[in-house]
Amino acid sequence: MKRSADLPETLSPVLAFEDCYPARYVDAMHTHDRGQLSFALSGVMKIATDEGSYFLPPNRAIWIPAGVRHQVYCRGEVRFLVLYVDAQFGRQSRTTRVFEVSPLVRALMGEVATFTDRHVFNERENKLVDLLFEEMERMPLVLARAALPTDRQLRRVCEAIIAEPSDTRSIDAWAKVAGMGRRTFTRAFRNETGMSLAVWRSQVRVMEAAERIASGESINTVAYEMGYESASAFIAMFHRVLGAPPRAYCRAQRETQMQWP
Repeated sequence: MKRSADLPETLSPVLAFEDCYPARYVDAMHTHDRGQLSFALSGVMKIATDEGSYFLPPNRAIWIPAGVRHQVYCRGEVRFLVLYVDAQFGRQSRTTRVFEVSPLVRALMGEVATFTDRHVFNERENKLVDLLFEEMERMPLVLARAALPTDRQLRRVCEAIIAEPSDTRSIDAWAKVAGMGRRTFTRAFRNETGMSLAVWRSQVRVMEAAERIASGESINTVAYEMGYESASAFIAMFHRVLGAPPRAYCRAQRETQMQWP
């Protein structure tokens, strides 16, 4: 199993490999000198940066710009393709983003992954990597991020909820944790994250639930442990956030997983 610190020193414009992380694996907070493009083939990864917490289900990709601190956690076994790309290619986004992957983008990633490890690419190889970045920009973003506030008091609340999404404390209780009055807390939270605490917490719960369900846990068990009074209320929230009920969502993920050669 490859780890960040094990990556070879190379002058190749793109370093690509397929890898598998075991269940409960944690890749501690680190950075890369190159941009990182990771495509989940199976399993679910959770990626934490200083700006937010990201959820990466199968058949989705995440772009992490060079220099961005990030940590990876895998609840179950995860298989993925990763490309470390030199800054010379394309208009590389400076923002971490999770996006849909079209058949063309999959094919381009697969082709780039076959390039021989050498110092200089030929004209065709350069064009294919540039095309990959052009197509990435066209891909729809996936709602798979819980933004973290910069305010230290609000961040303490968010980190507590991410650590325990089923926590059912009220807004008044969380405002007290932040050391603020209710009005000040709700206004500051919306200003920092662009949404209310209730909506933000729902997104965190759904991302956690999707990860657990994809790992084989039952919908009823996850719904109960996420603090929902009924499975139907949980399913409705899941559908509202991810666009499909849990079973349909997970079935679609399995059906569209790429069978890498």
